[in-house]
Amino acid sequence: MSRQRDDYENSWWKKFKGWVDGEVDLLAEGMEIRVPKTQEEGEWDGKPKALMSADKMGKMTDSQKRRGIRWFRRFYQVMSVFLCLSIIFVLLWTVAYLPAFGNAGNPDNNEVSARYIEKGLQETGAINIVTGMILDYRAFDTFGESCVLFIASCCVLVLLRIDEGKAGEKARKRLAESDDRLFEPKNDVILQKCACILVPLILVFGIYIVLNGHLSPGGGFSGGAVLGSGLIFYLNAFGFRKTERFFTEKVYRRITLCALTFYCLAKSYSFFTGANHLESKIPLGTPGAIVSSGLILPLNICVGLVVACTMYAFYALFRKGGM
Repeated sequence: MSRQRDDYENSWWKKFKGWVDGEVDLLAEGMEIRVPKTQEEGEWDGKPKALMSADKMGKMTDSQKRRGIRWFRRFYQVMSVFLCLSIIFVLLWTVAYLPAFGNAGNPDNNEVSARYIEKGLQETGAINIVTGMILDYRAFDTFGESCVLFIASCCVLVLLRIDEGKAGEKARKRLAESDDRLFEPKNDVILQKCACILVPLILVFGIYIVLNGHLSPGGGFSGGAVLGSGLIFYLNAFGFRKTERFFTEKVYRRITLCALTFYCLAKSYSFFTGANHLESKIPLGTPGAIVSSGLILPLNICVGLVVACTMYAFYALFRKGGM
């Protein structure tokens, strides 16, 4: 029973389960691999004693560890090259079957763009054809791009997270010294006076770009970038303490979650009605009016909120001040 218990403790499944649960780090000790012990001290699963570990704790020698790491690195490099070559082959194979560029009679080049130009206003209600294409005809792609921004911010949060329970005193001291909050409150009078004048104008201009995306050049991405720059400007002028009065990490998570959820539900409804040839009950409104183009206006707002929150989150995290 003791041998079976030791084999289970040293098994890859036990290590993998511990890694998934966050209890074991497989790379913490240089990818250490433990050798299962047998009842007879002079044997290792029927193999000669020369292949056994040098110590009696079931650990491999340093040379065996280095050899295993070296083989793993070679395997990793070979598989990386193989994956890159496979992707290159698939892309080149796809390009070989693309239609000839510039052929006026080629329907693959003309039908889609002609549909956007000729019936875009009638089918989407948006005067801005580009916005109608992005948030109506190709709304699924835009939803993927918004999810990419959210996933990127989550990855940055994970990478910059510090486990204070395992960090030493030096690490905690270094983290405290790099914390931008130590230099608050901000006392740059010129910067603060300029922020009091410019930040409201920047935010209003960003809202204008978002709300007029279906009427004029602009939309959620460009308007969200302007809104994010306004929040960053305010943060530089007044610091985290004043900014967190209205924008905290909880606010960021809730805004992003609500925006992506509404986007997903709204376009799922549109996809369902379009795929089943059902009439959508959402009116397109009068082209040229601010409240028109069906779901494009609220979708623009959702995209703008996600972009603004992501820009501010990235800047706040890289300033070592948290959110």
